[in-house]
Amino acid sequence: MQENQILREWISYPDAERYSGLSHTTLWRYVSSGEIKSARVGRSVRIHLPSLREFMEERVAENSRK
Repeated sequence: MQENQILREWISYPDAERYSGLSHTTLWRYVSSGEIKSARVGRSVRIHLPSLREFMEERVAENSRK
């Protein structure tokens, strides 16, 4: 029997930090500027994982052009 795996699209700051290797402050800066999507739920902030992936991919593309 196969288990259904739930893929999360919205992650916490600590999860985003582990995923990207960026510091909390750096992530906060990009979230505040709108470069990475986020949502506030009560007092919690969740970061949109596909948006974070896209942001990281754009940085890779920029660096490869240099």
